[in-house]
Amino acid sequence: MPGAPRAEPGTMTEEELAAEEELLEVAKHLAGVPAEDVVANHCYGLFELAALHLSQQPPQLDKARLAIDALGLLVDGLGDRLGQHAGALTEGLSQLRLAFVRIAAAGPASDGQADPEPQA
Repeated sequence: MPGAPRAEPGTMTEEELAAEEELLEVAKHLAGVPAEDVVANHCYGLFELAALHLSQQPPQLDKARLAIDALGLLVDGLGDRLGQHAGALTEGLSQLRLAFVRIAAAGPASDGQADPEPQA
């Protein structure tokens, strides 16, 4: 940035050091969280993304399909390895797939795609 003081090469500013320490703390915390919880959290994000695209007017079927397929690959592929989250994620995936088919059948696809069903 113009006018900002420059650190000598190989040194870090106080802000950079603070950010580095914060990243190390986050990494330390994350290393203590069970992996199935972290993966499940990402799955829930994909669920929300798919639901968001299905709820748009008009529905964004192509975008919803991508999120549903990605969620399906994780949930179907990992199964019980998702631990306590496996049942809820499997049920949520089924609900999304059913909603997708119902919405796609109710009207023309907003993305012009001929294949109305998710792949996974």
